[in-house]
Formats: sequence, structure tokens, C-alpha cells
Amino acid sequence: MSTAVRSDVVLRLSGVRAAYGFIQALHGVSLEVREGTVVALLGANGAGKTTTLRVVSGLLSPTAGAVEFRGRNTSGMSPSRLVGQGIVHAPEGRQIFGDVTVEENLRIGAYSRPWRADIKGSMEQVFGFFPVLKERRKQQAASLSGGEQQMLAIGRALMAEPRILLLDEPSLGLAPLIVQEIYRIIHSLNREKGVTILLVEQNASVALDVAHYAYVLETGRIALSGTPDELRGREDVRRSYLGY
Repeated sequence: MSTAVRSDVVLRLSGVRAAYGFIQALHGVSLEVREGTVVALLGANGAGKTTTLRVVSGLLSPTAGAVEFRGRNTSGMSPSRLVGQGIVHAPEGRQIFGDVTVEENLRIGAYSRPWRADIKGSMEQVFGFFPVLKERRKQQAASLSGGEQQMLAIGRALMAEPRILLLDEPSLGLAPLIVQEIYRIIHSLNREKGVTILLVEQNASVALDVAHYAYVLETGRIALSGTPDELRGREDVRRSYLGY
């Protein structure tokens, strides 16, 4: 599923360390995401994948190292300011607003955009990728199935017009057929809309199907990296992450 990509770096992490109190979660993580690509961040539970996304989106401050977005150090920037810059995070567990409608959730996603922005046009684009959301637009979000809630979480993130979309475990808790549909849409977002994506995923097989490049995290460190073909060609990766 690879596509032609541009070579400029949108996001760069250099020697990033992060901690929760006295517990060190990241130990010098360095990675790059180039514009127009999908980069997968793989690893087991507790490897530091979600922590990496939290650092990028400003929810957790690094204790050392640097995060650069489009060549600018993001140190000290608030999460809301980073959203305005184009870093948009769809967190693990969806975290939609269940007591309001699908349409209201999508409008909330556009909160950082200028008041003259074409919110209606953006919503129609989201509905183009997720037709079921258009059908359910007046329903309370809590009434959606798990797969539909995941689509809404991604759609809400797209309403912010991301320059890089951070997706945390989009397949979590979903049936295999729904996972295939979610990843078909992720691939379409990259191929058709040109969305740059940093993707955290335990399901390495589906992630490598859409990624241009991947990093494997182990206990807060980058253990290895490469193209999907390179990683699939390694017996240790196949055994530990792909199950064959």
C-alpha cells in the first residue's frame, strides 16, 4: 500500500526522555516522520508508545531531548496551541463525548479553527470518509457501536485540519472485520487527502500494511526500525510482533 511521498521532515524527536514521577517511561527516543507518510510505532504494552504520543501532543513534558514540529522546537507549548499548529491527537479509548450527538462531537473537533473556517465543508469531507457518521449525525455518540465510535474519534480529529494526525491504538477492542475497515479508511486518508500520520498500534500486521516506515519500541527505547518489508523480513520481528 505504499504511495509516492515527499521527503521533508514534519516531526522529529531527538533523544526524548519522559517520566511519570520517578518512573522513567522513555529513554532517549529519536524518530522522524516525513510529510505525506504513515509511520507506525509498534511494541508491547508498556513499551512507551502512548507516552511518545503524549509527549508529541504536549500532554506530557519531556525531561530531556527535543521535539521539533516543522523545524520548530515545541518545548513549552500547550496542547491547545499545538492543536492550532496542526498536531492533532486521537487518543486510545476514543474518548468521545457520549452525551452529545455525532455532529456536535465533530464540531467540537474544530474548536481551534478560525471562526470563518469552512466547518461545514470539513464535516462533509469527514462524512465522505465515514458515511455511517452522516447517517448517525443526530444520534447521541454513546449509542454508536465500538467501530463507529472509533470512526467518530478519527473524524473529530480530522475536523481540526491536522498537519500530522496521531492515532493511538485505533484497532483496540474491535472485531477483525471492523479493524480492516478502519485501516482501509486510514490508508485512504493518507493516499487521498495526504494526511501525515504517526500511528501507535499493537497489531503490527495491520499497521505495517499501511505504513511507509516503522519503529519498534521496547521498554522506552527504539529497538529497531525500517520499512515494512525490512521488518517483515526479520525473524525476531515476525516471531514477537507478527505471530509467525
